[in-house]
Amino acid sequence: MENKGLLFIPDISGFTQFVNQTDIEHSRLIIQELLEILINANQIGLEVSEVEGDAILFYKFGESPGLDKLYQQVEKMFTEFHRQLGIYDVTRFCQCKACQSAINLSLKVITHYGEFTGYNVKTFNKLIGKDVIVAHQLLKNDIDQHEYWLVTSNVLPGDQPAGFKQWMKWDSSAKKTESGEVTFHYTQLGPLRNELPAQPPLQLELSERVKALNVTREYDAEIIPLFHATGDFKYRSQWQEGVKSIEGLTHFLPRVGMRCRRISDNGEETIYASSYFFSPEKIIFSETDEDKKSASYFTLEKITETRTRLTIDYYIRKNAMDELLFKFFKKQKMKRKLERSLENLEPVVKSIKLPKQD
Repeated sequence: MENKGLLFIPDISGFTQFVNQTDIEHSRLIIQELLEILINANQIGLEVSEVEGDAILFYKFGESPGLDKLYQQVEKMFTEFHRQLGIYDVTRFCQCKACQSAINLSLKVITHYGEFTGYNVKTFNKLIGKDVIVAHQLLKNDIDQHEYWLVTSNVLPGDQPAGFKQWMKWDSSAKKTESGEVTFHYTQLGPLRNELPAQPPLQLELSERVKALNVTREYDAEIIPLFHATGDFKYRSQWQEGVKSIEGLTHFLPRVGMRCRRISDNGEETIYASSYFFSPEKIIFSETDEDKKSASYFTLEKITETRTRLTIDYYIRKNAMDELLFKFFKKQKMKRKLERSLENLEPVVKSIKLPKQD
């Protein structure tokens, strides 16, 4: 049994079209995050042989886990994959084609049992054997669905399995390979998405805060480039007074819940993206310090196709003493810094070149 084991391949469907038709940088980050979600969802002791662009080659030597355990693993990966896509779709800041179309990605899983062995190339552990080739060939088949679980007869000999869900129906087919014809069963997974809870709409939490000051300025810029200049942390030190850098602590792409470390003239603090609203005419997003003592709300409003108004509202917690101290000792100094920041933003937004969207 030492040269026999399970081959388990989750494969992201729609990957080629997604990469070819979208911004390469954001599509790369989205796929990277999804692949990590799949790896982290491993709960039956699978080993990773390699990541193959849009798929992961998992393996496990020894007897194959029972079909019920395999299904639980498939369901875990499938639901975590789609949960992540659903969350990102309602929390993402970016409106590029890659980020908008990520929700359309889907997942299929190939499970095959056979003979193979491993070998090392420097730090890489590779698999070799005819059944490794067979497992990869099974990714190309005549199944019309894009979201399914394929189980070969080496994993499930005999009749089709009983459904694990009431809606689950199984079909059978075969694939001609260099090693001969491989029979398999398959069932759709798409209905599992209907069992995921809907993502609640994002709310702007202002009930416990009071507006302490605001600044505004108009720019000869379209709303999306201005949004990137203000919302993308990589530009923040180029225009916001006193900010030296902002380092991301979580997530690959900006979204609600993202935590960052802001390094400024006054030291370091952790902030997080606390809310977001998007429409073609208006964009609102906010940042809150980790102790929730203050929050900054950025509102971008389209005036014309090429002119946009930016307003920054600064909120503090409702507290009579804090409000009084801020008014007399901090307000004017902070307002001047924000006004200078908005001036600094002019050349930054002009330097931003976004890929054209179809």
